Amino acid sequence: MADVVQHEPVDVLVIGAGPSGAVVTHTAAVAGLSVLCLEQGDWVNPSEFPANHPEWELLIQHDWAHDPNVRALPADYPVDVTDSDMWPVMFNGVGGGSIFYGAEWPRLLPSDFRVKTLDGVADNWPIDYDDLKPYHDEVDRFIGVSGLDGDTAYPSGLEYPLPPHPLGKPGMTAAAAANKLGWHWWPGTNAIPSQKNKTLAQCARMGVCEWGCPQGAKASFDLIYMPQAQQAGAKVQTGARVRRVRTDGSGQATGAEWIDRSGTIHFQPARAVVVCANGIGTPRLLLLSADESHPDGLANSSGQVGRNLMLHPNCSAIGFYDENLESWRGPAGQLLHSMQFYDTDPARDFVRGAKLHALPTPGPLNAILEHSALDFDELWGPAIHDVARAANSGILWAANVEDLPEEHNRVTLSADQVDSDGLPAPKIEYRVSENTRKILKFTVDRMVELHEAAGARRIFTKELWIDQPGHLLGTARMGDDPATSVVDSYGRAHDVDNLYIADGSIFVTSGSANPTCTITALALRVGKQLVEDLNGKAAR
Repeated sequence: MADVVQHEPVDVLVIGAGPSGAVVTHTAAVAGLSVLCLEQGDWVNPSEFPANHPEWELLIQHDWAHDPNVRALPADYPVDVTDSDMWPVMFNGVGGGSIFYGAEWPRLLPSDFRVKTLDGVADNWPIDYDDLKPYHDEVDRFIGVSGLDGDTAYPSGLEYPLPPHPLGKPGMTAAAAANKLGWHWWPGTNAIPSQKNKTLAQCARMGVCEWGCPQGAKASFDLIYMPQAQQAGAKVQTGARVRRVRTDGSGQATGAEWIDRSGTIHFQPARAVVVCANGIGTPRLLLLSADESHPDGLANSSGQVGRNLMLHPNCSAIGFYDENLESWRGPAGQLLHSMQFYDTDPARDFVRGAKLHALPTPGPLNAILEHSALDFDELWGPAIHDVARAANSGILWAANVEDLPEEHNRVTLSADQVDSDGLPAPKIEYRVSENTRKILKFTVDRMVELHEAAGARRIFTKELWIDQPGHLLGTARMGDDPATSVVDSYGRAHDVDNLYIADGSIFVTSGSANPTCTITALALRVGKQLVEDLNGKAAR
C-alpha cells in the first residue's frame, strides 16, 4: 500500500500493553517466539505519579483523572457516553488499567462459571474454576500476590506466595463489625507484594494505590511481566494507535495497521494477532476492522461483538469514627473482603449478589467531599478543620455488584465522536438493570449495618458510582458455539483461527470479584495455547 511503512513480520503481534497484553507478550517471548506489543499510550515513570506531591488530590482531577474524557491526553480516545448510565474508565499506557487499579486480587468463585445452571439466567462458561486454578496459581507466584491461605469462601487449596498485609486499625474495626454480625470476612488478597518481589518494591502502605504507586510496589504490569518479556526479547512500540486488523483472502489475520504520533501509517505483519485492548477497545477495533469479507466487523459472524457489556456497578458507604484509625494507611487495595452476599439467596428478590471490601480513606479533600451533604455551618468555616481531619478516622466499605450480561448493553462505533486520528470513538449503550439496582440498594443497606455495628459517628452512602470501577467485561464472549460467541475457551476467534482475544471482553458473566486476577489467568491460558498452536503450525 502507498504511503504505508511496511515492517518485518513477527510471530506474534499483541495489541494493548495492559495486564492481559503483558502476560501474553511474556508467555510468547519466553517460548522463543518473536513478539511485538503495540500500545497507543506511553511508559509512565512512578516518579511522575500525583501521589509524589502534597497536592495529589488536586492533580487527580484532570491530567491523572480515571476518565479519558476528562484526562484527554494524546494517548486517549474519547468515549461516547450519551446513552449510558455509567462512564467507563480506563488508562491508555503500558500497564493499562493496572496503573490505576487498587490491585484487589480475588478469584471468581465456582458458582460464577455455572450461573445458567444454578440460577437460570445468563450463560455458563465453557470452562470452570478448576480449569483456571493452575493459571491463577502461576500468575500469583510470578507477581507475588499477598494473601492469607484458606479463604473459607473458596474451595480448599487456595494458597498465596506472600503473607497478607496488616489489617491496620480500619481493617480490625471492620472485621470486628463483621464478626458481630456473623458475616464472612477474610484478610484482603492484593497483587501488592508485602515483601520485595522481582521488579516490585515492598509495599510502603501509602494508601494511594488507585492513583499510581510512587513506591513501585503495586503489580502494575509495566513493572511486572512486561520488563521480563523485554528481557526475553519482546519489543514494545508505544505511541502506536491500531486502526484495523487486516485479513487475507483465506480469512486469516495478516497483521495490523497502526498510526504513530506524527500521523504516519504502518503495517505490522504477524503469524498471529492477539487483541488485548480491554472490553471497550477490543470490540471497537474489531468493528473498525470490517471489510468486504467481514461487513459487520472482524470475528463477528455471531453478531456478539460489542454486546453483553458488563461494567460492575459500584456502591459504597463511608463511615467516620471518633477515634484516630490512621485511615490513610494502605493498601487501597482492600484491607479485607466479604463474600457473605456473593451468591443468589432465594429469600431475596434478585439473583446473584456482591463482593464487599473495606478500604482506607486517604486525603483531606476526599473527606471534605464525602461530607458535602452536611449543612453549610457543619462543613464550612471553623468546622472545615474537623471535617478534613476526619480523613484519619474513616472506613470505606465499597462493593462490586454483579452485572448480568444483556445484549442491549453494548459497544458500537459513535456516529458523532472521533479520536485525534479521525477514527470513530466507541459509543456505550448501557442501562443499569432492575436486578442490579436491587442488589445495589440491598448492598448499601448491609454496609450501613457494618458501620452501625462498629459504632460509626457519621455514615454517607452512594448507591451508584457512575464513573467507577473500570471493569470492562463481556463484549467478545467465549463459548463453544460460534453462533452465540466470539472466541472459544482459549480465546481463539471462531471466524479467524489465528486471531486471539485475551482481555476482559471474553468473560461470559462478570461475577462480582475484581476481574484483573481472572483476566490475567485467562491471558496466561490463551498465551500458552497460542504458543502451542504456532509451534504446531511450524512443525507441519
